[in-house]
Amino acid sequence: MGTKKAAWTLVVVMAAGAPLRAQTFGDDVAFLQKHAAVMVLADPKTGARVAVCPDLQGRVMTSGTGGDPGPSFGWVNRELIASGRRDPHFNPYGGEDRFWLGPEGGQYALFFKKGDPFDLDHWFTPAAIDTEPYEVAGRAEDRVQFRKDMSLVNAAGTRFDIRLDRRVRLVPAAEAWPDLGLPEAPGVTLVAFESENRITNTGAAAWKKDTGLVSVWILGMFRPTPSTTVVVPFKPGPESTRGPAVNDAYFGKVPPDRLVVRDRVLFFRGDGERRAKIGIPPARALPVLGSYDARNRVLTIVQFSRDEGADVDYVNSMWEIQARPYGGDVVNSYNDGPPAPGAKPLGPFYELETSSPAAALAPAASLVHRQRTLHLVGDRPGLDRVARRLLGASLAEIEAAFPAR
Repeated sequence: MGTKKAAWTLVVVMAAGAPLRAQTFGDDVAFLQKHAAVMVLADPKTGARVAVCPDLQGRVMTSGTGGDPGPSFGWVNRELIASGRRDPHFNPYGGEDRFWLGPEGGQYALFFKKGDPFDLDHWFTPAAIDTEPYEVAGRAEDRVQFRKDMSLVNAAGTRFDIRLDRRVRLVPAAEAWPDLGLPEAPGVTLVAFESENRITNTGAAAWKKDTGLVSVWILGMFRPTPSTTVVVPFKPGPESTRGPAVNDAYFGKVPPDRLVVRDRVLFFRGDGERRAKIGIPPARALPVLGSYDARNRVLTIVQFSRDEGADVDYVNSMWEIQARPYGGDVVNSYNDGPPAPGAKPLGPFYELETSSPAAALAPAASLVHRQRTLHLVGDRPGLDRVARRLLGASLAEIEAAFPAR
């Protein structure tokens, strides 16, 4: 991670009352087992469960708090998985924690070839982070270790020989609550899991800025609803000193009925109805990102390791030739939707994403990025206290950001 000060960053999912949706954790696991190997990490004392698929890049597909009969929190693309098809561009299998590498676009892009236009027809996700299985290197009751060797070439022609060591661990509640900075809330239960993602330069040459760098990029896919709002607090201050609070130009400027920016927090629709993406730059990013589904009363949490040094670079994934290829964002949220009028969306889904700094690694050197996702289930008052503490907004304020539909 480097020598700068590190901090945990958060993203939260919580639910109250009845099961989140009719789909249960057991239903999702049974479906996945028909098509791929599934490893279930379980806490027999609390009923917390985490389903991990080695065949699907070691991703966490879903999790639950109430054993097999309890709600399933991840978005699982059943249609695509059952079809057995592979799209050359991208295979959105779903999952709450998947490993990717950035940058996506720009002159050092990993998803575009040199000279190709930045559009969906020329966008290709590398197979090593899209469709290839990951080797299981170790297994225990509460964790699983994966390994993957890969070679990728960016749009500038630079080759990256990488070894990925990825560990997924079920985090006990006794550890998760203190790390949230909160005492355990009466009437609230949780499931928490963490991925530790270590990339090592296994090539003979150092990775340098003038030929392109890569970063670890962890993305979580969740089910959209008309009442889902992404909530991102940020550091306040004038644009003259801190720059813009949000980058909302990835796929065209986000209109005000989908993005509301206040002094210290912004609200972004996660309804899966219009394709849009936002990002928070390093000068503004705070260690918290969240979402709240008012209809089902679901609020979601992710913690991630972050290097907050002033001179830390982040790769830029904008789909353009960039003036600042290392002026990228720390956290992102993507809302899926039709890419063109009448076209089919990728999901739909919405995503909560975190990135490591750019990895300027010498041969045999490594960078580690950790992300922790939590789902809390319980009474509204307890969830409201967590939302106020972590997101700086009450549930009522979140619900009021956009008109009810």
